Amino acid sequence: MTAQRTDRLRSGVVDSGGEGMPYRILGRTREKVSLMGLGGSPIGARSHENESIRIIRTALDNGINVLDTCWDDNQGQGEIRTGKALRDGYRQKAFLIARIDGRTAEAACRQLDESLRRLQTDHVDLLQFHGILRSDDPERIFAPGGALEAVLAARVAGKVRYIGFSGHKSPDIHLKMLETAEARGFTFDTVQMPLNTVDGCCDGFEKRVLPVALRSGLGVLAMKPLGDQIVLNSQAATRVECLRYAMSLPVSAVIAGCDSLPIFQQAWGVARSFRPVKAFGSMS
Repeated sequence: MTAQRTDRLRSGVVDSGGEGMPYRILGRTREKVSLMGLGGSPIGARSHENESIRIIRTALDNGINVLDTCWDDNQGQGEIRTGKALRDGYRQKAFLIARIDGRTAEAACRQLDESLRRLQTDHVDLLQFHGILRSDDPERIFAPGGALEAVLAARVAGKVRYIGFSGHKSPDIHLKMLETAEARGFTFDTVQMPLNTVDGCCDGFEKRVLPVALRSGLGVLAMKPLGDQIVLNSQAATRVECLRYAMSLPVSAVIAGCDSLPIFQQAWGVARSFRPVKAFGSMS
């Protein structure tokens, strides 16, 4: 077995898609997802609309299938531009993620329908409860009349295929969300969390939440691989090193924010030629 093949097996790579993009399994869903995903927030914030559409379509044409969008990012511009990019047959290339922050069934239903309208689709592949950061978020979502009721109904109606949650503030609240779900007899399909060199040096998501999620068979989506620019600004690591660190973790996909084609091309190149980092600081 070649060293490259050994590296690919150790990294969790199960297949290569278009243009050699590595694919991994999204936990209990068994879906194949690209190692790199494209985040919708920068798409809706800093790029011109035409460039945003070009970035999304270039990603889908080059083996990336994970598109992460959020209902309240940039007044919905990320979803609106993604929806425009998904015209002309591009929707079928995407594993489309939407995130909502409604905690009641009424709010969740309204936000999901608005997301579907903006995204110009009749369903999303994954819907995640977004912004899980308050101590009462789990109870509110699982309560009678809570958001989970609406999302379960949406899944029955074919508007949603899989259900997960995301948050970027508190490992404690992530753990509480998983514990609350287990107590209610419900199992999430995915969890999304910040995983980066800063978090990895602390008692954060990587050490506390990631092992629990993996034992439960959840698909793990890593976000904020640059640590909100903290690492880059400190010059402790390069953008490429940050991406390789996150991709070396036992996650299904790493969501990268790309607000220009050059930034996208750099991240795509890291994923396409990915080799796991043996230890941070050692890029061999």
